Order: sequence, then C-alpha cells, then structure tokens
Amino acid sequence: MTSAEPGVLAVEPPLDGSALRETDWDRSCDVLVVGLGAAGGAAAIAAKEAGADVVVAERFDGGGATIKSGGIVYLGGGTRIQKEAGVDDTPQAMFDYLRQECGDAVSEATLRAFCDDSRALLDWLESIGVQFRANPNPPKTSYPRNGTYYYYSGNEAVPAYAAKAKPAARGHRVMAPGIDSGRELYRALERRVAALGIPVLRQTAARRLITDAQGAVIGAELYQLADGSAAQREHQRLMRKAEKVHDFAGGWADRLRAQAAEIEQQHAKRLRVRARRGVVLTTGGFVFNRTLLRAVAPQYLPAMRLGATGCDGSGIRLGASVGGQCARMHKVSAWRFINPPTAWPKGIVVGPDGERFCNEQVYGARLGVDMVEKAGGRAWLILDRRLRRAALREALFGRLWFFQSVPALFLMLFAPRARTPEALAEKLGMPAEALRRTLDDYNACADGSRMDALGKSVDMRARLDAPPYYALDISAGSKTFPCPTITLGGLAVDERSGLVRRDDGSTIAGLYAAGRTAVGVASNGYVSGLSLADCLWSGRRAGRHAATRTD
Repeated sequence: MTSAEPGVLAVEPPLDGSALRETDWDRSCDVLVVGLGAAGGAAAIAAKEAGADVVVAERFDGGGATIKSGGIVYLGGGTRIQKEAGVDDTPQAMFDYLRQECGDAVSEATLRAFCDDSRALLDWLESIGVQFRANPNPPKTSYPRNGTYYYYSGNEAVPAYAAKAKPAARGHRVMAPGIDSGRELYRALERRVAALGIPVLRQTAARRLITDAQGAVIGAELYQLADGSAAQREHQRLMRKAEKVHDFAGGWADRLRAQAAEIEQQHAKRLRVRARRGVVLTTGGFVFNRTLLRAVAPQYLPAMRLGATGCDGSGIRLGASVGGQCARMHKVSAWRFINPPTAWPKGIVVGPDGERFCNEQVYGARLGVDMVEKAGGRAWLILDRRLRRAALREALFGRLWFFQSVPALFLMLFAPRARTPEALAEKLGMPAEALRRTLDDYNACADGSRMDALGKSVDMRARLDAPPYYALDISAGSKTFPCPTITLGGLAVDERSGLVRRDDGSTIAGLYAAGRTAVGVASNGYVSGLSLADCLWSGRRAGRHAATRTD
C-alpha cells in the first residue's frame, strides 16, 4: 500500500529493531502518538493522564481534518445540553438509532459502550475547556446558523428510523465565532496537551515502524525538518497555503503539496523514537490518496476531497506494513445536503433514468451515498415555481451561511427549466415518460392520502404542479455545488483496546490506531458529529490502554 503520488507521504517497510543498540535511538517515551487531530489529541491526553511519558509526532502544524470540520460532536443518552433543551434521551434510544446507521461496523457491545460513555465524553470535553450550549427547538439543517449550537444532525426524525428509535437531537456544536467550531475544538485539545507538558514534534512525519524479533512494534522512524530552519519555514508556508486554497483551487493546492513533500524528502532528518508501551496511529483517512481511493472506491473520485493533506492514508499504510488488516476500505461518505433551503427537500431528486432513488428528507450523507451508489453520481433536484420562489426567499433573507446560500442561489438562477416534465427531461437527456411518471406518482401522495414510495414524511411533501419546472444539478462532480467526501475505512482494531489486528484476528503488540485511521463507530455510515465523537472516544481508548500495557 505504498504510493508515489505527488504530495502523498512515502511509507517504507518496517525496520527490524532487534539489532539496534541503545545509542541507535534518538529519544524514547512510553507512548508515541502519530498525528495531532481529535483522535491524536485525545490519545495523547488519555495516555499522559494515565501516567505515561508521551511524545506526539505531527507532520504539519496540527489539527488535521478536525480544524476543517464543523466542530459537531455526536453526543446523547441524556447529556446536560439535551436536558437544558428539554429533550428526553437515553443511552438505549441512542443505541437503537445508531444501530441502524452503524450496521456491523462495530459489535453491539462496543456500540453500547460508546452510547453509555457519551455523557462522560461531554463532561470530559467541558473539563478541558470545550464549550457547548443548549437551545430550544433544535432545527434540522446541514449546519446550524451562528448562535445555534444544538440540532438534529442525522436521520433521527426520518420515519423509517423513528419507527425503531425515539428521535432526539444529538448534534452538539462546539461554541465558537463564525464557522470556527472545529478549530476551537482542536485548540482546546492542543491547550490541554501543552498544559500536560507533552512534547509535540511538528513538521515531523512517521515513514516507518520499528519492530522487535517477535513482530511487536517498539518505535518508529520519523523524519523531521529542523526547528527554525529555512526548510521548515518554507514547508510550513506551502502547507498553510495549500490548506487555505484547497476548497476552490484543488489543483493549485496539490502542486503546493508536492513542493512541500519534496522539501521533506530533501531536508528532513531521521529521528528514531523508542516507544516502550506503544505507538498510536491517528493520521486520519485516505481521501487525499487518489491512487488508493481509485483502487477501493473509484466511484467517489469525482466528489470533492474533504479533510486535510494528512488524510493520505499514511497511518493505514504504516499499519498494513507490519501486517495490520485493512477493513471497510470501500466505505466512503459523500455529503449532498439539500437543507437548507428548507423548501428543497420538498422537491424530488432523480437520477439519469428520471426516477427517484432516495427519500429527499434524509441526512445529506445518506442522500450523497445513494446518489453515488445507485445513480452513478448523477442527480437533479426538481422544483416547481412555488418551491423555487420559497427557496429563493430563504437563500436571500434567511440568514443562511454563505456556503449554503451562494450555491443555492447559483443553482436556482441558472438551472435548466421547462413548462412540462417532458420538455425538462429532453433538456436533461433522460426518458421523458419516466420523469412524467415520477412526478405524477409523487403528486398523487403529496396530500398524505397514501404512503410515499420512499417513506417521506407528509410535512416534507409538496405538489409539483406549478410550471415552469427547474432541474438543479446536484451531481457528485459538480464544481458549483461541491459534494464533500471522506473515507470511513481503515485498520481493523480490537474493540476493547484499539490494538491493530492482523488478518487472522490476532493483535499486533504495541500498535494502536484510532479515529479515521481505524475502523470504528463511523465506519459504516455517517451523520454529522459521529466521526469526531468516534475520534475522541477511540483515541481515549487507545491512549489509556497503551499507557497501561505491560506485555
């Protein structure tokens, strides 16, 4: 699982450390954490608080995909925030809902533990300075407006899910100005790491694991740019620029990443770190490794890469280099949010065949994955004049975020339109009879007199009979309406410890993985906040176990 792709970290085969002398090691610690995002920060803090001597190696400035996120943590079971908002929730209700989302990604025992620990996770986050706030009437939206910090972040209220689990809002957004919630979460973790005196080696990449004669991981070979050097400053400048321009100029960002990687190759110096109790891999997923994504889930390549440069699969590849099992690598989450504007999901979404393939009111990741898997990544949102007019008003005057209002306005102003479904279908190159039949069937159940074929709630339906009709292109490859994508698979781990597993089910002594580097609670399907919650929970699990490991 090596990669020569420009900008992607090259991972080398493991080094047999059985012949290394004490003087061959540059430094030592109990626990070495590779990567400083939500999972890495949680692992480092947990290990240190358990009494371990901890060192963190971070290839860039720190923060990873966490600082690019919306700062939503999926918490429930009766948290303080839920109680203040007047929302009744229990660990059992949280479990019943997540069982539907998580499938068999983790065992029932692990999912129950995750739900049972949710309130304690909130308490821990607040203890290190992360702030949350309740608000009444939590809304359902892709991302809440400023001042709203508690909302429905998944499919809880969708009839098919609500029939099996009492709905409750569980999206807990970190309090921060603007859209800085993810960055504020990372800052709190970073402050706690610093307060505990944990050394963070920045501009330091792990390229190789070091094992003993029995195959246990005993350390890692890092490559570090000298602190304060011209090479380090230039590397930092290039990477900060790449992260800043990625969302609107991906090609330019990739060229900057390639230049930074070249600096690493030419100027980074080897640093061997002995880890007496364990190495914890927390470098994120692999959406930035296009070679790897093409091999396991090529249908998601047209979508926008969401995350940070470190999400190139380096941690996964390091684990695989010593026999770690990779699992659920085909699992990818594509986010096609069509709420807000709140009128949009009352329309219908059709694929190239002119037929609906998903309940339009579902959470955006459910819609996005169905769009890719069922419709080949091509889809249109069909509105009539009335729905478009309502959506335009909300986009203009509804105090939406710019990343919600601007694409919505652009799509609605420049969408193909026609007086009849048949004429619209002709413009889109889809079967006219199919689109007409789809509209007629939808209109026939709009008043609630019968069930919607895909299970949409009555209050989310509207007759589409006020021409002209509009077709908004919401395809995965859209440049004007990007479809963010993250990977969900990674290294298989023992669910009680976070130790990396081999294909035969045994674990690799001294090697842990957490967050999106590992298979976890979020590795089947995604709802907002579930990945960050899993990163924090699994990171703490790995850090605690590594700190107390004695075998």
